[in-house]
This record gives sequence, C-alpha cells and structure tokens, in this order.
Amino acid sequence: MELRRLNILHRLIFLCLLVFPLHGSKAWAKDFVVVIDAGHGGHDPGAVGRISKEKNINLKVALRLGNLIKQSSDDVKVIYTRSKDVFIPLDRRAEIANEANADLFISIHTNALAKNKTATGASTWTLGLAKSDANLEVAKRENSVILYESDYKTRYAGFNPNSAESYIIFEFMQDKYMEQSVHLASLVQKQFRHSCKRVDRGVHQAGFLVLKASAMPSILVELGFISTPEEERYLNTEEGTNNLARGIHRAFLTYKREHEIRLTGASRTIIPADNEDSLQPKQETTQVAVYEEVEKNDSSTGISQLTAEVSRPIVVESATNDNIITFKIQILTSSSPLSKNDKRLKGLKDVEYYKEGGIFKYTYGASPDYNKVLRTRRNIAAQFKDAFIIAFQNGEKMNIHTAINEFKKKKN
Repeated sequence: MELRRLNILHRLIFLCLLVFPLHGSKAWAKDFVVVIDAGHGGHDPGAVGRISKEKNINLKVALRLGNLIKQSSDDVKVIYTRSKDVFIPLDRRAEIANEANADLFISIHTNALAKNKTATGASTWTLGLAKSDANLEVAKRENSVILYESDYKTRYAGFNPNSAESYIIFEFMQDKYMEQSVHLASLVQKQFRHSCKRVDRGVHQAGFLVLKASAMPSILVELGFISTPEEERYLNTEEGTNNLARGIHRAFLTYKREHEIRLTGASRTIIPADNEDSLQPKQETTQVAVYEEVEKNDSSTGISQLTAEVSRPIVVESATNDNIITFKIQILTSSSPLSKNDKRLKGLKDVEYYKEGGIFKYTYGASPDYNKVLRTRRNIAAQFKDAFIIAFQNGEKMNIHTAINEFKKKKN
C-alpha cells in the first residue's frame, strides 16, 4: 500500500514538472538569438558618398539596434558579425549565425546609385531571384564584397558577382524560411514608412550570398542612398541612426511577439508605447513580392506602394475542388486583407485571394488554359511587375512546372 502511494506521488511530481514550467518563467528560458550583421568593414568601405563611407553608417545602426534589443529584451542574445571596423568574409558572416543557431539574421547596408543618379528611401530584401535589372544591380554591388577575398573563386565555387549568369542558381532555390523572412521584411518596411517617416521602397528579392548561406529567417536592409547628398547627410546624423535603428527594433519586437504567441499562446515581449499607432496601422500598405517557381523568362520587376481605401472585402479564392488544373496570376500579397477598391489593385476586377502561411495572396485571371493566363499576365505586366503564374488542382496549390507539363500533354 505504501509502495503504491509512493508510485502515485512520483507520477504526480513528474506531471507537475512537465506542466507547470509552461506557465512560469522557465517557459522562456531559451534565449532568442539574433545576429546583426553590419555590412562591409575594414578595407572594404562599401559604397562611398561625398562625406562618408557605407561601412561606418552600417556599423552605427547595427550597434544601436543591438543596444535597443538588449535594453528591451533580456531573453534575447545579440551577436554581431562585427562590432568594429574590421573586414569579415561574406561566408563567415553567415557561419557566425549558423554556429549560434540564430533565430534571425539581420544584415544592415546602405544603398547607392551610379552616374550621379539620385533616389531616396529604405528597402528590405530577402533571398530570391532578382526580378528586374535594378534588383540584380543591388545584389551585384553587395556580392562584390567577395572580390576583396583572395580565394573567392575557390571559396564561392566560381561565383562571379558581376556576371548575370552566376545568379541563375537563385532561380529555383527553395528557401524554407522564405515566409518568415518576407514577413519580417514587411514589418521593417511598415516601421520605416509609419514610425520613421521614410520613403518606402518596398520589399524585394535578389540573390545575396550572405543570405543564401544562412539557415534561419534572414533579411538585408538598405537604410537609404549614400549617393544622394541629402540622404547621406541624414544617414550620418544621430537622429538618422536612432530613427532607423528604432524602426528595425520595433519590427523585431513585433516579429518576436508573434513568434512567441504562435509557439506558446502567450508572449512577454513588450512593444514600446510611444508612437503606438504606427505599430498597428489600420491598413497594410506594403506589397510583398513572394518568389515561387515560375517560367524562366519571367520579366517581373519592382514593387508598388499605394494606400488602401475602405470598401467591400475581396472574396476568397473560388473553389477548384476537381481534377481540372487552374492557372492564376498572383499579383501581390499582403499581411492583412485588402478591399475591392484598394488602389494597389489598379482597377482590376474579379480579384480573389487565398491565404498561405498567414499571408493574403491575391490572384487574377483564373483559367484552365495556361496560354490564356500567360497572355493575361503579359497584358498586366506594366501595372503588376511582380506578377507570376501559379496553379491549383483539387483546391490546393501545385508545382507550376508540373501543371504546365500536364497542360502541354493535354494539348498534344
């Protein structure tokens, strides 16, 4: 009898140890690790402006961001790829994040245009195929860092940062962290737009080597244009450094809070109360280009930035619960629902959406005839430069190349 009581007591203790930590502080014992990468450094200055060098702007914002995270989140471990003016090889930066089993990788950079061209605004990038020449040029400039490494041809398997052919490797790359990366990027742009009051140049994708090798959600932030005198002056002020770092910090806190709620149903992450309205705007206004497998000659380019108006909601994707393969054009995505007269739809009617990974993905021109959908995509390419074709069968999205092959078989 006594032995039976002991067995029952042991079982109760074991159950308590399993259950109660979920409601106490030990549920948060594991540090959330974020690696902050200040681009360039040492003998690599990055882009050079009239009064400053990119490497120094990047480092100031990176250190400021790290300090803000440390102050606000005692459960976060911050790791810098560099905390001073030293040169770190591109692949080593990703290795640092991988070795730390990081939860996030944030690479800080400053943009530039050649031939005295001017532009303003901040953009955030994720790994993918560059869908325009302008996007490719950004990737080329950032990847050219490897030319400072004597053994770059061996280390990067013959990759030539200045050759467009080298970027073919990014065309069919499957990044399992893409959804999280794009979401974090959209949060950063939301902050740049609302709380930082900067020109929003959108979320883009391109073939960045530093993101390719990182095994976690990763983004690359372009703070502004050092080649534009007015913007360069702003980037070199304390106000500019603090403002941009705060914007990224708020986006990080939002991402971390959502991550914790998704995992445990609760979060202890607190987002600062000041400028609180900018954290949760009523309408999402950033269009996010999400890379999917598409035909090789996709000429998609940039990302538009227009505001939404309140109207009737767009209907959910029409049912395709049969064996007929239906092709559709994905024109844009958003982290919140759009209305029928949202300006980003540019007057298109009969737009539908499907939801994937918590993101609303809007489509147009559904048809079982691939050639018809392809012609439609070409017709709207000027208005929707990031549009691409997807396919559904039995109500589920399928591999586009498989769908095209099936269509060709039936045509023959």
